[in-house]
Amino acid sequence: MDSIIVKGNGALHGQIPIAGAKNAALTLMPATLLTEDPITLTNVPRLSDIATTNELLQSLGTEVAVMQDGQLIVLDTKEITNHTAHYDIVRKMRASILVLGPMLARSGHASVSLPGGCAIGARPVDLHLRGLEALGAEFDLRDGYVHAKAPNGLKGGTYDMPFASVGATENFLMAATLAKGTSVLKNAAREPEIVDLADLLRAMGAQISGDGTPEITIEGVDKLHGATHPVVTDRIELGTYMLAPLIAGGEVELLGGRRDLLEAFCQKLEIAGADITQTDAGLKVSAKNGRIHAVDVTTEPFPGFPTDLQAQMMALLCTADGKSVLEENIFENRFMHAPELMRMGANIEVHGGTATVTGVDKLRGAPVMATDLRASVSLILAGLAAEGETIVSRVYHLDRGYEQVVRKFSGIGASIERVSNK
Repeated sequence: MDSIIVKGNGALHGQIPIAGAKNAALTLMPATLLTEDPITLTNVPRLSDIATTNELLQSLGTEVAVMQDGQLIVLDTKEITNHTAHYDIVRKMRASILVLGPMLARSGHASVSLPGGCAIGARPVDLHLRGLEALGAEFDLRDGYVHAKAPNGLKGGTYDMPFASVGATENFLMAATLAKGTSVLKNAAREPEIVDLADLLRAMGAQISGDGTPEITIEGVDKLHGATHPVVTDRIELGTYMLAPLIAGGEVELLGGRRDLLEAFCQKLEIAGADITQTDAGLKVSAKNGRIHAVDVTTEPFPGFPTDLQAQMMALLCTADGKSVLEENIFENRFMHAPELMRMGANIEVHGGTATVTGVDKLRGAPVMATDLRASVSLILAGLAAEGETIVSRVYHLDRGYEQVVRKFSGIGASIERVSNK
């Protein structure tokens, strides 16, 4: 099992190219199940979750061609030859549930294993099922699988989500494109990845309006066709690397970065003392006057502060001037990185969904263990600010969400290497 070794090495300078969004690509890829024509995706991130999705789609009948060092993928599903998404693949990744809506819409039946993939909370699929029920789907949950059918095809319907679930919005959106009549999703998620999916579906011939707002309207069409689409910039990778020069000092330009993808996050960083400038190539970030100031953070659905940047923000605030309060409102169990940061000398108190971080002058390098994807990179960030050597174990989580993380940090002057523990 690999580990990553980080040594505090002073200020960071340079440029980092930001990849396409994992959470967008994992949503765009199942859209191939809606059409018999090829779908071509560009700017695809090179991650293990992408490989898992390729494996899943191939098991359903999709022909997959990976080119340009993994950054271009052609998906061709002339026919869905298998309507069961098996546990052996689905257990690796929660996004696998996103094949349910497209298969139902195109074929009228599907069986999908209840997903696994993460340790940050229950994240039930009930909202996915209720949304599809509003379109006429029928479900039977047995033996760990969701068995779904729509014997007469899906029909337009309205669903008012009690919570703005991103995944449930995506499943509803894809399924409704081929439903007969008009479908309306209320309290829809507004994330950029939703808009990216809608853009692809429109390129395929879907009739969609209102994406990016709380109410999306879909006029069903008889058939969708192929399209070529670039994956939107990964706002979570962007936000993660924006924190590096604020933690270690220096100035870094994030190529392809866009402020509109992370406005609430940028505002918090500026309150803390960051200088963020939009350039022709992306976003340039530095600390205005040395040490960052404490700031309170509450995670919220987009356009609020992203839960996927909470762990990384906590790493920054460990050495901030003053006391910060982080409130996690999206997932339970998402402060598992706090005890590991405390091993490095951080002063953190956790009570339920709230963490209070009192900044210390300096963190100390230590052996730490990653508990999930975002926790992994938060510990690397903390290592950039620590005295001595930080050894982060269980970094296989990183491969699910960050491509070439060692190369990107090394490119701006960080002392970081990945080692194999045999």
